[in-house]
Parts: sequence; C-alpha cells; structure tokens
Amino acid sequence: MSQTETLLVELGTEELPPKALKTLGTAFRDGIVGGLAQRGLTHGAVRWFAAPRRLAVLIQDVALQAPDREQEIQGPPADRARDDQGNWTPAAVGFARKQGLEPEALTVVDTPKGPRLCLRTTLAGAQLRSSFNDIIHESIRELPIPKRMRWGASRVEFVRPVHWVVAMLGGESDFGTVLGLPTGNTTRGHRFHSSGEIRLERPEDYAETLAGAKVIADFEERRAMIREQVEVEASALKAQAVIDPDLLDEVTGLVEWPVALTGNFEPRFLSVPAEALVSSMKEHQKYFHLVDADGALLPHFITLCNIESKDPAQVIAGNERVIRPRLSDAAFFFETDKQHSLFSRLEGLRSIVFQQKLGSLYDKSQRVSRLAGELAAQLGGSVADAERAGLLCKADLGTQMVLEFADMQGIAGAYYARHDGESPEVAAAVEEHYWPRYAGDRLPQGLTAAAVGVADRLDTLVGIFGIGQPPTGSRDPFALRRASLAVLRILVEKELDLDLRECLALAVQGYSADAVAEGTAEQVLDYMLERFRAWYEELDIPAEVFKAVSANKPGKPLDVQRRVLAVHAFSQLPEAAALAAANKRVSNILDKLEDGFRFGDVRSDLLQDPAEHTLAERLAVLGGESEGHLADGAYSEALSCLAALQAPVDAFFDEVMVNTEDPVLRGNRLSLLHSLRERFLRVADISQLAVPRNS
Repeated sequence: MSQTETLLVELGTEELPPKALKTLGTAFRDGIVGGLAQRGLTHGAVRWFAAPRRLAVLIQDVALQAPDREQEIQGPPADRARDDQGNWTPAAVGFARKQGLEPEALTVVDTPKGPRLCLRTTLAGAQLRSSFNDIIHESIRELPIPKRMRWGASRVEFVRPVHWVVAMLGGESDFGTVLGLPTGNTTRGHRFHSSGEIRLERPEDYAETLAGAKVIADFEERRAMIREQVEVEASALKAQAVIDPDLLDEVTGLVEWPVALTGNFEPRFLSVPAEALVSSMKEHQKYFHLVDADGALLPHFITLCNIESKDPAQVIAGNERVIRPRLSDAAFFFETDKQHSLFSRLEGLRSIVFQQKLGSLYDKSQRVSRLAGELAAQLGGSVADAERAGLLCKADLGTQMVLEFADMQGIAGAYYARHDGESPEVAAAVEEHYWPRYAGDRLPQGLTAAAVGVADRLDTLVGIFGIGQPPTGSRDPFALRRASLAVLRILVEKELDLDLRECLALAVQGYSADAVAEGTAEQVLDYMLERFRAWYEELDIPAEVFKAVSANKPGKPLDVQRRVLAVHAFSQLPEAAALAAANKRVSNILDKLEDGFRFGDVRSDLLQDPAEHTLAERLAVLGGESEGHLADGAYSEALSCLAALQAPVDAFFDEVMVNTEDPVLRGNRLSLLHSLRERFLRVADISQLAVPRNS
C-alpha cells in the first residue's frame, strides 16, 4: 500500500465575489496546508485553484500517517514525591491519577530545575484519512469571509451557496459531509459550455479534466491568459492596453473561460476628461482601455467574455450599447458643470458638512486657503496662488461629475479650473493636493500643491483631534494615519523645511477659540511624529535610533529624517557602543542632581587629573568642529567628529572621581560632563541607543 497519496479538495459554489476570489483561493490553500502541518503530515508540491464557481487545492505526495512522537509530561519535583516514611505524597498521587496511572508507572528525569516526576508516552501519528474531513472544515472556518450567508432550509453558512464538494485521496472520495453535502469525486464544468457531472478518476487529472470542460481553474494561469489576450487585441490596433493589476484580478475572478473582444466608442467622447471615460469603462463595465504611443486615450476598449460566442460581433455590439449611455452621461455632466465656475460653487459648499462640530466644507475651504497661503510664504512660493487653490480645492465636490464619479474629485476640479482661466499652478493644486492618496503614490509636484495638500491635512488633524476624536486601533474614519504619513512624505521627500509645531499652531488659529481643546497642536505633533516609527521600521532602522532623535522633541520632519539617518550611521561606528554607554552614565549622574543645580563654564584651573585635562581639551576642539558641521545641517559629520571623544571619555571615567568631596571640583567635573552631553544632544540623545559592545 502506498504511504503517500495525492490530495484534492474542491468546493463548488454559486459565483464567488470576484474581488475576493484570489484572497479566498490562497487562504483555502493555506488552511489545508496548515491543517496537514499541524498534524505532522508531510507533503510535496501544492497547487491552488480559484474560479468563479470553485475553490480547490491539489497537494501531491501527502503522507497517509504522521510519524509517532514521544511525549514527556513533567510533574512535581522528585524530592516532593515521597514523604519521610517513603509513601507517595498527594502531589505525586494526584499527578499520576491525572494521567490515568499509578505513581509506580512514573519515572524521574533531570531538568534545568532539578529532578522531576515524569510520564513518557508514545503518541500515535495522525491518520490522514480520519483527519481529512476535520482539515477541510477547519480551513473553511478560517476563510476571510466578512459576512456568511445561508440558503434554502439549511443552517450551513458560506460566502455563496455550495452545490458540490470533491474530497479525494488517490482514488478514495468518501470522507463524510462538508457544508451539508456528501464528499465525492464528481465536479462540474463551464456553466454554459458543459453540462452534467464530471467524474474524476484521479486527483492529478483535475486541471486537465476541467480544461476539457471549458474551465481554466488555475487563477494565475487564467490571469496570464487574460493578459496575453488583451495585449494581442491591443497590438492588432497598434495600441497599448492599460492593464491595472486590480482590474486584472477582478476580471480573472469573473470568467472561467476567458475570451477577449475589442469594442469601440464614438470619438466625440474623447472631448470628455479621459479619467471619467476610464472610470466608466473600468469601474462599471470592467473594460480595459487603450492608449496610443503618447499615452492618449483611444476610442476602443477590450472586454472579457465568459463564453465562446458563435457571433462575436453581436457580443461586441451589446457591450458598445451598454457603454454608450455611461459615456453620454459623463459628457453631459462635463458640459453642464462647465456652465458654472468653480468659484461660483463655493456657496454650495455651505450645505455640505465637513464634520458636525467643525462646520461645512465652505468653512474648511476658508481655513485651508489662509493656512496654505502662510505655508507658501514660508516655502517661498506664491501666496496668492496657494490661497486661491485652497479656496477652490473642494469646490468640485458639488459638481455632477464628482457626484456620479467619486474618483474624479480633484481631477474634475483641475479641468474646470483650467476652463475657468485659473493659473496653471492653481489648477494643478486643485488635483494634486489629494496626492499621495495611498502608500507609495506620487507626491504633489509644485510648491502651491504641496502647501495646499499639507494645509488641508493639518486642518483635518487639528480639527478632529481638537474635538476629542483621535483614531483608535480599529476606527479612523477621517483617515488621520494616512493624512499624517502623507504630510511627512511631502515634507521629507520634497525637502520642505517646515516646522510642524509652528504649522499646527497656525492651523489651530483657523478655528474659533472654543472649537478645539487646549494642547491640541502638541497632541497632533506627537501623533504625527509617532508615524515615523513605522516609516523607519520599513527601512530597517532600529526603533531606538528614532527614540534617540525624538527625545529632543523635534518639530521639523525633514530635520528628523536627517538626524535619524545620521544617528543610524553613527550607531554602526566602532566607537558608538562605548559613547552610548558613556552618555547613559553621564545622564544617570546628572539626572540625580538636585533641582536648581547650576552648571557653569568649565574652569581649566580646576582640572587636576590628566584625564580630565585631556577630555576638556578634546571636547573644546572637537565640539567646535562639530558646531561648524551642525551649522550646515551636516549631522553625520558632526557625530563622526564627536566619535573621536571615545578614548578621552573612557579614560575620564576610568581615572577621575566625579563625586569628589570637594564641592568646587565636583561642580567643575559635573559641568564638564554636562558640556559633553550637550554636544551630543545637539543631534540626539545617543544614550538611548542599544549598541552591542562587540559591534
């Protein structure tokens, strides 16, 4: 008898949610594989399948039985097993009975905590046949399904009604019931190109058998087929298909047997913003759009059918009929919206609530306009453009185009601003102030757009924090985490040297005195700078490096970035460990001083020991050099310069008694240490670094 078999599980369902199909497929695979691993059942290659009407997993060379394993259960210490008369103690008897044994059956083993009573048993390895049904059920329970449904009179729940279940180990297929259905070896093919049940003789035949029934069950294979077909259709028109990965995944989740067809729409629609046309085709119809060599939209689209039609022209005509009204709507909205300027729409924002306690979008626009102008002035940009863009940046939220196509906000506004004759900087800022919309997205290009983008987000942060509604672990309705990271990215990556503490204070001034709580600006600053922690984790920079920098309560994100990179580089130096330890020692000494202790200038006439003479001299020279680097913002050079203090600092602590009985000498030595610490604190508190001594 074979010791391994090929395993196949398939859940046959009604059409599964296309956007979730890939996630469901990989999760089902992970569940089955995890169930085998949990039971010690080894296996070979794994393949997963996900199509509109099925989830499946095929695993080769699965062990039918896991190896037996030794189990050791430790009990009470051996010296407490018997009393003075040699009788078993209650502790020993209780432990033995818990294991269903008499104490005499126990052994004694040596452990790090001393000899203990122990029960050693051999546990039989798990049997795949008897565990198979449990593994399937466990995998189904763990699937990421936010809302399960019931169907018919059954109390069974799943993401969609289930009509058949395949469970096979080699030629065997009777493994109880799953989701209320008996397991078997019969599957079904394409809904239209195949009929009746299909018997599987061997699990290995699964993919090939379904392909013969017009189903490409492998998600990745089907995805690759769709991409290839779309590219072939596009090349026939000497065009390029824009294949969005998310749309490709969604379309892959919609078809079992993909057939790409090319349709057309009237060129007159190209006068409408391309983004609106693409939104209509992509979001509503799941079409791939085409562009020319210059990236301009072409009046064609590619759709994926789930059947091989005998009359493709009819299918194409049907798709063209469906898309035409959508494009006509977009054209109508565009022309209608242009009849009113963006500026004239500001009054309409009074009726759109930003937040109940913080007023309307009209109020927000006024605040953003003022703040953007002040930020632009600090950045050396156009105050007038920033104020105008801030005023208009939300005006398109009342247009028909944005009401119909939500993803056009900002984009539509930029088109309308250009139509109204607004300056190019203002028009660009109306769109770009939303950038970046997500992690890794592009940043606003011009200073005006950057100023408006920062102002908009700071206004939201201050307002929401000010009314006592900061994000929680599970709720962030105003996307304040994303807003914070966006501001940090704009300031750091565009090298804009703004002080967040000052900017937040200006943002607070935009609200009435009773609208936001006292201390809001500092609360928001702490929250925003804390976002840096995850930022640096992604760059593999240790948390203590950021902690060392943040100890000084910096307010400029660009400055934080430069300091963190400098401290990280310093932490790699051979001298870093000793200097970090020395700074920690200095901090401990100085922190214990009584309140009111005053540090003075270091007096050379009070330096008695050669080691303190050397430290004072080297500190004066190297400290002066580091100040020159700090004046240029060259933090790495400043720290590299101070790294040369390691030897004199080590010698000082080896040879000099700081807390001498002479109060004058003690005060001078404490002032020397204070001067040393201050030199480093000009960059960061390096005592926070956890640098191994042998690094």
